[in-house]
Amino acid sequence: MQQLSLQDLLAAGIDRSQAPALRKRINRVVAAAGTGADGREAARRCWNEFARHVLTPDTPFALHQLLYERTYRQRRAARDREFGPGPAWIPTAGEIRASNLHALMEERGCADYPALFKWSVTQRMEFWEHLTRRLGIRFARPYDAVADLTDLRAPRWFPGARLNVAQSCFNAPANAMAIVHQAEDGPPAGVSYGELRALANRVANGLRAAGYRPGDCIALDLPMTAQAVAIYLGIVFAGCTAVGIADSFAAAEIGVRLRLTNAKAIFTQDVMRRGGKTLPLYAKVLEADAPPAIVLAACGAAPAAVRRPADLPWEDFISEDNEDADFSPLPCAPEAATNILFSSGTTGEPKAIPWTHATPIKCAADGWLHQDVRPGDVVAWPTSLGWMMGPWLIYASLVNRAAMALFDGAPTGRAFGEFVRRAGVTMLGVVPSLVREWRRSGCLEGLDWSAIRAFSSTGEPSNADDYLYLMARAGYRPVIEYCGGTEIGGAYLTGTVVQPSTPTACTTPALGIDFLILDEAGHPAANGEAFLR
Repeated sequence: MQQLSLQDLLAAGIDRSQAPALRKRINRVVAAAGTGADGREAARRCWNEFARHVLTPDTPFALHQLLYERTYRQRRAARDREFGPGPAWIPTAGEIRASNLHALMEERGCADYPALFKWSVTQRMEFWEHLTRRLGIRFARPYDAVADLTDLRAPRWFPGARLNVAQSCFNAPANAMAIVHQAEDGPPAGVSYGELRALANRVANGLRAAGYRPGDCIALDLPMTAQAVAIYLGIVFAGCTAVGIADSFAAAEIGVRLRLTNAKAIFTQDVMRRGGKTLPLYAKVLEADAPPAIVLAACGAAPAAVRRPADLPWEDFISEDNEDADFSPLPCAPEAATNILFSSGTTGEPKAIPWTHATPIKCAADGWLHQDVRPGDVVAWPTSLGWMMGPWLIYASLVNRAAMALFDGAPTGRAFGEFVRRAGVTMLGVVPSLVREWRRSGCLEGLDWSAIRAFSSTGEPSNADDYLYLMARAGYRPVIEYCGGTEIGGAYLTGTVVQPSTPTACTTPALGIDFLILDEAGHPAANGEAFLR
């Protein structure tokens, strides 16, 4: 890398009084990095020193971009397909040792990550049995085998078993924090695991008292709040099937999803507050000709007024009779549906996608393996129960004994960034358009996000400059790209915290999964159809 001139720093927005000293510091790093075989290792050493000891979140981002570009210019010029763009985060030996993956490598006697991955795809039954035990998945009746692969088109997971997967969300101590939440116009608050379990019990008892039976579809058209999480878990406790509907949908879209699932009831909210605006929810549900509705009030408001005889305010559904009543989660077959989600429906009717009691094990396993979620962590991902990341967040957090951080409001402004700081978020999930808006508006400037150990991203194609900006917000932390699908409850292509992280790049297939690209004749090819295994 060439040494920087004073003009380079001034053009990047560095104050003239600070530029000479900073230039000396940067150029000392460049000189100390030296050179190596084709410069790759020297470039990595140089950037690692910049990211960890020179650049800060308060440094003008133009300088971050300049140093990253100059450091890896030789790689880019060479169009090095084998090595790709340069990593913006390189884990230290200590960071690797502290990770969940390192613990698993030690347990399995694997020397490195490639050996661990090989074990996960060559000994799949052993891998999934180990992860199921590691996560503490509870079975009311043990399984006869991890999977029956007699028919590869329809594999049967955990044949012979009975379980209610929502029960495995409560392995943490009752007094541990389960949810940290805040409305955009209200104070922060917390919900313990014990309090969350008690509210989920009351929901399950309320459903049973109202005559709903196991297998009934119960819809949720709600923002992602602590109450929504308890409702979701209560539905699964009762052996019913949660139908996720995005709170942004119009009445016609709500109606289609209710019809496709033959939903027997719907939980909704009177209104939502976003960016100072009051948006209707219950009114859209009524327009959709929905089944009986249980209507919650927006945070801090008086009980909602219902408009149909069959509808109930939340306070009447959660009666005092159920306040101290326990509920034993209904043991179900592993293939029983817990949740129905939907494809986008942009080219036709949305496709209903069921999750079983086995699917959430994939969510929790990915969270533990790839996002490195640990007990006591705080996990945030702006989402709703109408998108797969809503239930994913529940299982990836709670099964791993972490807390969810839920912000009931627009995540595009500084109020959300302040919430992330106050909540002590350690893993923050994003979509690229959200990061783009943060960078455009500059709303995160000056915030201390140093508690974050990792970011994760899904839903849209990422932009490298935006993600370099995101990594810089926390003093350079990795972004775990998370590419997968609703059908499998997680990723098939992603990253880890034990590998270097390059903005927008995946580094590995998800553990336990590999895939082939085949041409029309069924032969391996560079272009064709992807087949997941």
